Amino acid sequence: MRGPVVQPFEAVAGRRVQHHAVRAGSRSCSMPAVPAAPVSGNTPVHREIAVKLAFGSTVALYLTNVLPLVRRELAHWRTQAAEIADPVLRGHAVEGLAKRGNLEGAALFAVLAPRSRRRETVRALVAFQTAYNYVDKLSEQMSADPVANGRRLHQALLVALDPAAAHPDYYSLYPQSEDSGFLRGLVDTCRTALATLPSRPAISAATSAAAARIVAFQSFNLTRDQGGYEALETWARRQGRESTGLQWWQIAAAGGSSLAVHALIATAGNDDVRQQDIEAIEDAYFPWICALHSLLDSLVDVAEDELAGQRNLLSYHANPEQASGAMRVLAQRAADAARALPDELHHRVILTAMVSHYLSSTETSTPDARAIAESVAGAVGPLLSPTLRLFRARRTLTRLAGGERW
Repeated sequence: MRGPVVQPFEAVAGRRVQHHAVRAGSRSCSMPAVPAAPVSGNTPVHREIAVKLAFGSTVALYLTNVLPLVRRELAHWRTQAAEIADPVLRGHAVEGLAKRGNLEGAALFAVLAPRSRRRETVRALVAFQTAYNYVDKLSEQMSADPVANGRRLHQALLVALDPAAAHPDYYSLYPQSEDSGFLRGLVDTCRTALATLPSRPAISAATSAAAARIVAFQSFNLTRDQGGYEALETWARRQGRESTGLQWWQIAAAGGSSLAVHALIATAGNDDVRQQDIEAIEDAYFPWICALHSLLDSLVDVAEDELAGQRNLLSYHANPEQASGAMRVLAQRAADAARALPDELHHRVILTAMVSHYLSSTETSTPDARAIAESVAGAVGPLLSPTLRLFRARRTLTRLAGGERW
């Protein structure tokens, strides 16, 4: 299973909508807020109206304000990738950048940042996810010591979040190294952009912890030929999250998701972020939202994992019925966790976009996958239905146009 990331469509993003749980005046708004009456209501009807308003308002903002920034960043990194001296590394870099939806998904989190800091937020998000795509692909290749090699390559993600850290030799255990400065460029771009965000110091410890989980997951998530899952299980059991009722493979899956890092980077764009808000994001994303994200990625990767000799994390369930029930519970807990966050509306839109990406994939058409998809869909909420239609339309248009993997 590859390291997963949320995947949006070009007509789904978000704008800052003032919600009753957000302190008045504590966040900068880029556009007029959705009318307060339906947002501040406490009834389920009012709350769902607020979500629909937030969803609708995301379309124009994403197309006019976020997407142009993403395209600019991707054009820059594609140019850099094309100039990589080593053909093997160049191929992996180009392949990672071809996952357009993957990178747009990271940028979707920029809706959590105020307009004045959105450019730097997008720059940090895209650079971080591009680096993750790249080192993830490199670590899948055979090596003499896959655990050490995976850990060394993924150190780039830790350095990308630390303005003061020195660059190690990321390729010291890898057969190629002439990347023409590509990986260092990604790391430096991320941390330079992140350093401009006012609450970076406040989220530093949380982002480092989330990135460290990614490093561990990617290092221990081995194919059968590389050594199996024993080390991954041991690591997952040490995370102290079994009190949540999750199984070790669900906790492990949560560790491999980059969503918590994205949410924290975007939150850093706001002034005076409170420690309790950071802790709320950590608790909502790890394990709930991140576990759902990674396991949906596993759902669409069943055939690919089999080809690679990698055991799919969903296969640890005793049977398809158990998997379906467990995924429904996980989706419900993820949706509940998003509702409990200060920026509830935006986090719910992001969660819905992520789920819609996976459930709109053709890989969910098999009977077992369809049962899981239906279980997840039933737990996410009414916003999922129109979002799914948009994702399916986008996939159809991309396929007809012969576009990039999405």
